[in-house]
Amino acid sequence: MAISSDQAVGALRAAAEPTRLRILALLSREELAVLELCRILGQSQPRVSRHLKLLAEAGLVERFPDGAWVFYRLSRASPVRGLADQILALIAEDDPTLARDAARLAGVAEERAQQASQYFAENAARWDEIRSLYTAEDAVEAAILRMAGDGPFDRVVDLGSGTGRMLTLLGERARSGVGLDLSRQMLNIARAQVASAGLKAFELRHGDILATGLGEGEADLVVIHQVLHYLADPGAAVAEAARLVRPRGRLLIVDFAPHDLEFLRSEHRHRRLGFSDMEMERWLAEAGLAAPRTESLPPSAPGGLTVKIWGAERQAARLRRIA
Repeated sequence: MAISSDQAVGALRAAAEPTRLRILALLSREELAVLELCRILGQSQPRVSRHLKLLAEAGLVERFPDGAWVFYRLSRASPVRGLADQILALIAEDDPTLARDAARLAGVAEERAQQASQYFAENAARWDEIRSLYTAEDAVEAAILRMAGDGPFDRVVDLGSGTGRMLTLLGERARSGVGLDLSRQMLNIARAQVASAGLKAFELRHGDILATGLGEGEADLVVIHQVLHYLADPGAAVAEAARLVRPRGRLLIVDFAPHDLEFLRSEHRHRRLGFSDMEMERWLAEAGLAAPRTESLPPSAPGGLTVKIWGAERQAARLRRIA
């Protein structure tokens, strides 16, 4: 997309400062909260916020509030986004400053992963109980079955399978299935649940939702149930899940509508406080899936969370390859 000379000058001025260039490089890796950027850059919040404001005004980054937190990412639709990509591409891969920032970012991500792993390990045995605290689980499961359809499905893939509940719920409608999870404690429980349900053609694997190792177009039903709010890059998880969906197949995403229950970050390791329809629709469209059908399930008690289900299909004409 062509840009005006004023836009080009504004973007170049915004990027032509060491800290702001470092911020662009970090946000090219993943979306980050302001306090995470402060920690990686070793600078105060007012100073980092000032740099972010200038980058946002130039159209290079975009901000989005999430409860009491504010996240930033490289602008997706801005006409100057291409300029940011070109600037970053010119920098040597072994640049010492950016390499140091990348290592610090990896440390922040590893700390998040360790905290999440500890939380899941400690709560694996009562996981279904925890997930049912804020809405009626039977209503959610009935809605999932409606959105999934009667099947039969050749292959179901459950990403972030937890205790295996989605596999046992959908098992009667599927000929085979696979569940992936990073928590080995969860996988042990899921294997027992799947075996108890008599699902002999179903397997559980230790795997990452962002890099599943599964084949493109492998499944006619892919499910992500209450997982995205734990992730640093939920959009990338949607893209990977969509890659697995074959023509005429379907992706079901179950998560929360936007909310402001901040205690879920500290006590339950939530990174995002829900997702809007607009954000989810954009991710699904970018992944090559049709506009989703949605269903909202209100909380079972005042002050609870609204559960959202998004169901999107891949058109039969062709299987788009996700980069």
